[in-house]
Amino acid sequence: MFKKTVVGGTFDRLHEGHRTLLKTAFENSGGVVIGLTSDEFAERFKTGRISPYTDRRKALESYIKGFGKLYEITEIHDIYGIATIDPALDSIVVSDETLLRAEEINTIRFKKNLPRLTIIVVPLVLDSRGKPLSNSRG
Repeated sequence: MFKKTVVGGTFDRLHEGHRTLLKTAFENSGGVVIGLTSDEFAERFKTGRISPYTDRRKALESYIKGFGKLYEITEIHDIYGIATIDPALDSIVVSDETLLRAEEINTIRFKKNLPRLTIIVVPLVLDSRGKPLSNSRG
């Protein structure tokens, strides 16, 4: 089990893919840092309406409090959040879709003489049409 795991995202309208990602992070760690995208950052990459940060945070807290483990939610303004600067992190949970980002984070950490993160990959959850669940698809 890892001591401190990081996971990040917009987590808008929590769906089964989000829940699987978060559940995996909590199952594999003593504590989880969740990077939640700011409204400005989220709107740069999403299509359609995005719930406000405060609403997304409340929904996230409501879901994760059931895990009974330590957590911290931090607002992020870029694709890395604290993942490239926090020396206390030891793992990162990502989907197949964001695996390359985790590898990029490890490259940056290596250049900063920080320990590499163990990457835990969660397979994408598919909808009834066989497409990855996403709030950005219509």
